[in-house]
Amino acid sequence: MSSCIERPRTTCSLGGALSTISALPGVIPISHTTSGCAGNLSGTTAFNSGYCGSNYCSGQSVPVSNFNESNVVFGGAGRLREELISTFELIDGKLYIVLTGCMSEIIADDVQGVVSEFQNEGKPLIYVNTPSFEGDAFEGYELVLDKIINDQLPVSSRKDKSIINVFGIVPQFDPFFRGDLGEIKRILERLGLRVNTLFTNDQTYKNLTDVPKAGLNILLSPVYGVDLLKKFEKRHGTPFITEDLPVGAIQTEAFIRHVAKALDIDSATVNRVIKEEKRDYYAYLERAADLISDSEFKYYADVVGNATGTLSYARFLRDELGFVVENSVITDFLPKKKEKILKGYLEGKDIPGNLSFETDTYQVTKLLKNAMGQPNGDFYIDLHTPRFVFGSTFEKDYAVKNALPYLAISYPVYDRTILSKGYAGFRGGLQLMEDILCVLVAGR
Repeated sequence: MSSCIERPRTTCSLGGALSTISALPGVIPISHTTSGCAGNLSGTTAFNSGYCGSNYCSGQSVPVSNFNESNVVFGGAGRLREELISTFELIDGKLYIVLTGCMSEIIADDVQGVVSEFQNEGKPLIYVNTPSFEGDAFEGYELVLDKIINDQLPVSSRKDKSIINVFGIVPQFDPFFRGDLGEIKRILERLGLRVNTLFTNDQTYKNLTDVPKAGLNILLSPVYGVDLLKKFEKRHGTPFITEDLPVGAIQTEAFIRHVAKALDIDSATVNRVIKEEKRDYYAYLERAADLISDSEFKYYADVVGNATGTLSYARFLRDELGFVVENSVITDFLPKKKEKILKGYLEGKDIPGNLSFETDTYQVTKLLKNAMGQPNGDFYIDLHTPRFVFGSTFEKDYAVKNALPYLAISYPVYDRTILSKGYAGFRGGLQLMEDILCVLVAGR
């Protein structure tokens, strides 16, 4: 492993925790950190995730204890206490969560002691340790949900098989999180299920408190949420299945059938839903068939992104657009435990192209450049072109310098604005295809 990472694609665990809490309805983050932590992290996420912006009590509005030099020497408990008093007075919420930063953890501030004072007064307050040495943003997502679900929510004595929880898509660090979750919810509801996504606009605090009642958890990531849902199963008795993020008709049909099998949904309902969805999907697709075939839009493809979506995008490009996927690059910074989980999950899986694990942006660019081939004076040489680059905005420089079409599909994204768009499911597959074709015809 290199001694440094050029242009990392994540933040510390505090960044992931802030993004997660800010997307949960009725939950208020309180940052017990120095003045710059929450503000800088909000800029990193609000502007680098397709300019998703902020909402109530997120971004620059997060309450912060504003840890300073004197607090480092004498402790920050008093400052945290003052901030909590002000927050409860000024900000309405259902649940308040104190998040710690590096400095408050290093000096071993008694955060639990301060939090206990307010808990004894009946305040809905908890705290989560989220310094940078706890992990990256994806770890912050797990830490927050683990604290809420496995420590705070009571065990439900009755399970409802019609209620489903969806995990694994991390707010903001998956730039299309709302659109993807919205499409997954739409599809599952067509099967007669009630879906807790937690992060879509239609969710309320009740969706969060209803999580223990679910009959099944669906994890849409091979690594992010595995430990969380294992603890969930042990505490609440709810099993989980791990599914690839479905992109396009082929993957989404397989996803529907897997979920239906796990819940024993009758085949007539499943077949009807799939038939209706595919009818609409291919009715739109056939309208683009002339453009795709007549323009000979056949490309080599490089796909760069996190472990949740990279291979799903790659399979869609290969199976539904006929692209030749040459590189699938997973950029996550994975500790050995998660790396082992991911490699175990991928064993025997269908992997398009050459699979690489690389976090450093310079090394990713070098890998893509080498794969394309370079002229060496020979008359005949296969340059593996034309080529299409799918990745983050970090890959844009490489694509522009080599005059290659490019589309941002993974964090960070700061060269496009993302509001409701998602690439999951049937509708997401059509949106992805539409965006790809828009890139290819834009210069005409």
